[in-house]
Amino acid sequence: MRTEGHLRTLIDRHPVAVDVALVLGLLGISTPSLVNQGVHWYDWLLAGLLTLPLLGRRQAPLAVFAATVPVAFVVWLVGAPTLAPLALLVALYTVAANESPGRALVAAATLEVGVGLAVVRWGGTDPLAGAVFLTSMVIAAAALGRGVQIRRAYLRSLEERAARLEYERDQQGQIAAAGERARIAREMHDIVAHNLSVMTALADGAAFAVRADPARATHAMELSAATGRQALADMRRLLGVLRDDGDAQRAPQPGADDVPELLDQVRAAGLPVTLAVDGSPERLPPAAQLTVFRLIQEALTNSLKHAGPGATAAIALRCDGDGVELDVSDTGSGAGSAAGATGTSDGGQGLDGMRERAAVYAGAVDAGPRPEGGWRVRAHLRIPRESAPA
Repeated sequence: MRTEGHLRTLIDRHPVAVDVALVLGLLGISTPSLVNQGVHWYDWLLAGLLTLPLLGRRQAPLAVFAATVPVAFVVWLVGAPTLAPLALLVALYTVAANESPGRALVAAATLEVGVGLAVVRWGGTDPLAGAVFLTSMVIAAAALGRGVQIRRAYLRSLEERAARLEYERDQQGQIAAAGERARIAREMHDIVAHNLSVMTALADGAAFAVRADPARATHAMELSAATGRQALADMRRLLGVLRDDGDAQRAPQPGADDVPELLDQVRAAGLPVTLAVDGSPERLPPAAQLTVFRLIQEALTNSLKHAGPGATAAIALRCDGDGVELDVSDTGSGAGSAAGATGTSDGGQGLDGMRERAAVYAGAVDAGPRPEGGWRVRAHLRIPRESAPA
């Protein structure tokens, strides 16, 4: 099997050398019979005309076959004692290997007519045996060529399939990479936007109270520093996941139990906020808890930035067997509240991020002004009962 593979590789790499060797071999076979019979010069010419066209058989299989058939008929007419008509079998094989089955069948039928003529002239005492032998050679040449064509088509289909699978694999990789980049961008936005908003509010409060109430200003700066350290820890954890850091991957993501700490940060930044919970959010899957946490975080970040002074916020969270209902509203008014009409902290990306998070759970996010003033963000997540932990 290995020898066959090496031979096929040699033939594919050196087709011209193979054809030259084939022509020389056919001429070598024909030479002894011509010498022994003492034939005329035109017998040598006919032998050359039968074999030399095979040099172009790969480029024009049908033309080569059509050129050799008349020469073979002339050989039959003059009765030249040569084995050069074996070139017809090579030409038939080439047609079967490169042309359509219909053309190969026509070429085989044409050659079979030549078999009949050869049997009539040189059949001897047992023409039937000669006819069977020559016909079997014709069938073998045609079948061998057809088999080569089928094998080539099969190999081409395998190559095309492999190329298509490789392309689809690359596409899947690009899609996965794009999704991962979007997820990381959302996480970065939530971490950076929220913590920077809290730190900015605390720094403004400290600057305002530094002369009138130094102790309060000191407390605000301490809270700002703690918020900054928490932001750095979250960033290290996220970047550690990107670096494939095992410790970072084992670090827990924020969940329902971290919401009270989040509210303490917002209250310290100057926005009073209340929380009403119906159900058990801590029984949600970890990924769903992270989504709820990020939705609350983004909504409160927008309220903190845009609600204005004196505003308050309220959170209503309800968990049941069908999913999660989240309502975050504030009492902001005036220009500060109107500036938050995008529902984002950066010109639209925050609300888009919330909608993308909700879409993972076939949910939706609705944000808009309240009739009594202020801003409200509503979210609904569909979390089936079987997805909740036991």
